[in-house]
Amino acid sequence: MGSFVSYLNRLNPELHEGTYVFTSVPFNTDINGLSIVASVHEEEGLTLVLPEQQAMQRGFPIQSRCSWITLGVESALDSVGLTAAFSGALADLSISCNVMAGVNHDHLFVPFDRAVDALLCLRELAHGINP
Repeated sequence: MGSFVSYLNRLNPELHEGTYVFTSVPFNTDINGLSIVASVHEEEGLTLVLPEQQAMQRGFPIQSRCSWITLGVESALDSVGLTAAFSGALADLSISCNVMAGVNHDHLFVPFDRAVDALLCLRELAHGINP
């Protein structure tokens, strides 16, 4: 487990190209061949995060259009304070953020039209500048 301050210095946020969407589909939906970034099993159905074009081709309902930012720092799943630090900085700029933690990296989904602002905010946070 590392200090969240040491993690902040190494955020190295990377903006992925394209538009990603959140959708919810019934459990029996054929999802073969899709480039699913993340999924969550909920009582109401299967939440998917995937490229917008694929969701549109399948006729999936689009709940949210997002940009995907991956934090380059390899954070531990048991780190304390890192998520609060970057989500707080984004919240101060009224940028919503859906965070999904992988084993190695945190993945942030921010509103598509605020991606550049979010990326700048995260870079400033990493360099100790108050956004």
